[in-house]
Amino acid sequence: MSSTEGGSSTQTGAPGAAERLGFKPGMVVQELGWDSDTDDQLRVAIEDAIDADMVDGDYGNVVDAVLLWWRSEDGDLVDGLVDALTDLVGGGAIWLLTPRVGRPNAVEPADIAEAAPVAGLAQTTTAAVSKEWSATRLIAPKHPA
Repeated sequence: MSSTEGGSSTQTGAPGAAERLGFKPGMVVQELGWDSDTDDQLRVAIEDAIDADMVDGDYGNVVDAVLLWWRSEDGDLVDGLVDALTDLVGGGAIWLLTPRVGRPNAVEPADIAEAAPVAGLAQTTTAAVSKEWSATRLIAPKHPA
């Protein structure tokens, strides 16, 4: 009887989260760090919002945004952020998704605040996007020409 197509019985706010994060139809979104613990409802909501599948690290072209799933056990956050910048178009954003504080493998907000400027990024927004994950928007600061 259960259906994963169009069912909304266990929604965690993910559909609204995709719009709050600024995802729109036609955007090319690269997803990095996917694993079995990622929030599939949020992923589907983002793909619905952009009206396409997200691309992976092998895409090889510019992307409008990067969705980077990151856990404390994933290594050096600065390296992960620098790698996420590889295909990002100028003016694009990295949405760093980390387990919420108090969850296994949570990333401390201070660690994000410290890593972002080292990677050449500025932190702009943080939002809870599901029961398990928080999202932090990181952008490359504008430099005078």
